[in-house]
Amino acid sequence: MHCPLVRWYSRGRGRMRQPVRARVLSDWGCSRCCFSSRSALRCSDVRVPKQFVAELRNVSFAYEGARCWALREVEFQVGRGEMVVVMGASGAGKSTLTKLLNRTIPGFQRGELRGEVWLFGQKCEHETVADFAGRVGLVAQDFEAQLFSSAVEHEVAFGLEQFGVPWREMVDRVRAALAAVGLAGFEDRDPATLSGGEKQRLAIAAVLAMEPELLVLDEPTTDLDPAGKEEVLGVINRLRTHGRTLVVVEHETIAAEMADRIVLLCQGRVVAAGTPAEVLRDVALLEHVGVRPPDLAVLARRMRWAAVPRDVEEAVSVLVRSGVPTRAAAAGADRSPRSSVGEIVLAARDVTVQYADAPAPALEQVNVELRAGEFVALLGQNGSGKTTLAKCLSGLLAPQAGTVHVKGQPIVDLPPQRRATLVGYVFQNPDHQIFADRVYDEIAFGPRQVGLPAPEVHERVQEALAAAALIERADDDPFWLNKGERQRLAVASLLALRPEVLLLDEPTTGLDAREQRQVMDLVSALHRTGMTVVMITHTAWLVAEFAERVLLLHRARLVFDGPTTDLFARDDLLECARFRVPPAVQLGRRLGFAVRGIQELLDVLESRGVEQP
Repeated sequence: MHCPLVRWYSRGRGRMRQPVRARVLSDWGCSRCCFSSRSALRCSDVRVPKQFVAELRNVSFAYEGARCWALREVEFQVGRGEMVVVMGASGAGKSTLTKLLNRTIPGFQRGELRGEVWLFGQKCEHETVADFAGRVGLVAQDFEAQLFSSAVEHEVAFGLEQFGVPWREMVDRVRAALAAVGLAGFEDRDPATLSGGEKQRLAIAAVLAMEPELLVLDEPTTDLDPAGKEEVLGVINRLRTHGRTLVVVEHETIAAEMADRIVLLCQGRVVAAGTPAEVLRDVALLEHVGVRPPDLAVLARRMRWAAVPRDVEEAVSVLVRSGVPTRAAAAGADRSPRSSVGEIVLAARDVTVQYADAPAPALEQVNVELRAGEFVALLGQNGSGKTTLAKCLSGLLAPQAGTVHVKGQPIVDLPPQRRATLVGYVFQNPDHQIFADRVYDEIAFGPRQVGLPAPEVHERVQEALAAAALIERADDDPFWLNKGERQRLAVASLLALRPEVLLLDEPTTGLDAREQRQVMDLVSALHRTGMTVVMITHTAWLVAEFAERVLLLHRARLVFDGPTTDLFARDDLLECARFRVPPAVQLGRRLGFAVRGIQELLDVLESRGVEQP
């Protein structure tokens, strides 16, 4: 017997199908996916819709020149009106699956394809992307790469023009598509001036205007701030409630909770499928496939509850019945930031930045002091000034007004070599700073530029390779690495310079849960050596778990500077930033515990002797 762990069996070929049961093979192991468990997943009967819009039958695919299969013996179905969310680690085969659904594979990306692909009841053999362009709409992971027009309405109309849709009908469909995604009134805007969330919604609108029978969204919330994610998830939810057939690829569970069915991929194989209630409660399986499990599922497993609470309120009720009293939350009760002990290493005084042709300042009279050994999260919506501030602090951008000092010296007066040994800056996209042909040379570049002798360069490179877990990749081309490895390489290239301050611009964006943990383990290890870390992020659990202090920017101004738990107690500021505190932190607040994550909450409950059934 072989993977997948879960096999789908359908019975009956008549007008009504019999229920399909997702069966987990418990107490069983597979050498190919390295997983053995008595899985907690026990799927009840799931109704398969009467008609499949798309179906993969025992499909395997290997890209041309690749050494392994991207998909292996995949069975996958999408029923009309169904929303299916596909989850898994980077490299699990999620994007490959989406490309099969619109014939990009094998049309544009060649390789060896086995098995059968069925679309709308038709077996696909020689059909092309064009044959299904009006019936299958795909919004790719890099949504900005799909936008090219000079006006929003032109972007949405482009596909309709290619199909020769009459002008009056085209106008109506463009307006309807923009209204569906909340962009009515944006017709004349240049897409380049839109926020990340607005650009993603525009990409969806351009596909919706084609009125596809199947809409495929590949990680539609990646790279978005909390406000942008809410906007896109709102669009997806409206489409779902109106009966659209959706396939959504995601690595976060918030979108999966809206689905009719979740499919988990691991190393190209389907390892589980079922309803959100069934799949999202299996903490061990989610962790195995590289998906961060919901806080409440982790809590339910540790407490051995029969069911996962639907929300924080239900979890509070269950815990209160277990004897946990509720009281006013003790804001700021966690360990205090170390700002009172370390020396000031970096300071911004009345910093103001105004970009050319921008209607308002990017930063306005911002004052910040960073001390040795702090771990600081820099928060705010897209466009609030976070990256601009980070560039000013690193010396990459000179403000029009105000000053930035590092170790008491104006940063603009320091030569680049000296500045690089004091402040390191990791770009949001690691590919924007990687250029060498070998991983070793990428890391060695900085030490060589500051004039270190060859033996010391080699020592520092080896140290950085070990810290980033990249020793075995030293001779590889950096672009052979996956994104998580490239992110660690970008950090390692700065680590070799041994800066006192490390600035990270959204270091976990686009990474799966396992890759996020690997990057943060590296950053946390650097912080423990005394390095000051400033991290721009939209990821709530990272802020809760790692940051001692938070800086919150809103409309170019610094509106909060203080301990993390103090911010978590300020609903007004959280709403201002559209920042959603992790459920474990919310639950702790309701119970009166100032915790920073699920593990701290579990430790507090255990210390108070909360009974487990």
